[in-house]
Amino acid sequence: MMDGKEMNVSIPTASGATNMELTLIGQRDGADQGDPQVSAQVIFREGPIHVGVWECKPGGWPIVDRGDTETATIVSGSGTITDADGTEHALVAGSVVTLPKGWSGRWDITETLRKVYVIVG
Repeated sequence: MMDGKEMNVSIPTASGATNMELTLIGQRDGADQGDPQVSAQVIFREGPIHVGVWECKPGGWPIVDRGDTETATIVSGSGTITDADGTEHALVAGSVVTLPKGWSGRWDITETLRKVYVIVG
């Protein structure tokens, strides 16, 4: 109870982000290296916010003027995110990365990478 009012809100959860079954989406839009096949599972979506688990096979693609903000924790795999100025950020299990709205750069996945993400549009 909060302020004398009973809350009636369920908490969306997903057990086992490291090994939960994901739905195949297909090749990552804009891929220019390898065959980055993407799979995902949405855990929560409401308005401009969505949360889920995403996985991608090795490959690479550019991002130009990202339209939303994403924070992600890498669960497994590895890769590199490169900012437009050439600054590289290694992605390994345990890494946390925030890509702000307007960000431009590049993703290069070297080992199938899985992340838990929160996107705010």
